[in-house]
Amino acid sequence: MANPLDTDAGSELFSGYEAELKLVQADLSQKLDQIPDLAGEPRKAAISQAERALEEANELLDQMRLEKQNIPSSTRTKVNQRFRNHESDVDIAKRKLRSLADDRSALFGNRYSDNPNDVQLEQRQQLLSGTDRLDRSSQRLKASQALANDTEAIGASTLADLHRQGETIRHTHDTLLESEGYVDRSVKTLRGMARR
Repeated sequence: MANPLDTDAGSELFSGYEAELKLVQADLSQKLDQIPDLAGEPRKAAISQAERALEEANELLDQMRLEKQNIPSSTRTKVNQRFRNHESDVDIAKRKLRSLADDRSALFGNRYSDNPNDVQLEQRQQLLSGTDRLDRSSQRLKASQALANDTEAIGASTLADLHRQGETIRHTHDTLLESEGYVDRSVKTLRGMARR
C-alpha cells in the first residue's frame, strides 16, 4: 500500500511514522495553544498532557531515525530533509512548552509572588530545595540498588561457574582414579607377561 507522502523517497514504514508524527504534532500544537488561557490545576493538567504528547513525538522521531537507515542512499536526502524539518518542529514545541511550564505566575495564580520579602516565596524555595535534595537522594538510592542488583547477578553467575568447575574437577578426579586403576591392571598384566 503506497503512501502519497512517500511516492519517490523513503519506505512505507518511515511514511507511517511520519503520518503518525504529524497527528501527534497537531495534537501537541492544539494543547500548547490552550495552555496560555488556563491557570492553576487545569493548566498543570494541560502541561502534563502536552509533555506526554512531546514524549510520543520524540519516540516517533527515534523510530524514524532508525528507519531512515534502511532507506536507499539515492532517496535518503529527501527523507533526511523531511526528518530535519520534523525534528525542528518538535524542538520548537519543546521550547514553547518549557516557557509555558516556567511561567509560575500563570501556574500558581494569585498565590505566586516574586517579591523577595515574601515569606511564602522563602518557604517555597526551601520546599523546592528540599525536594531537589530528596530527588538527588532517591536517584543515588536507585543507582545503589541497581549496582547491588548487578553485583548480586555477577555473584550468582560466579557461583554457578564455580559449581560447574567443581563438577568438572570431580569428574576429572574420578576419571583419573579410573585411569589409575587401568594403569595398575596394565602394569600387573605386563609383569605377568614378562615373567612367562
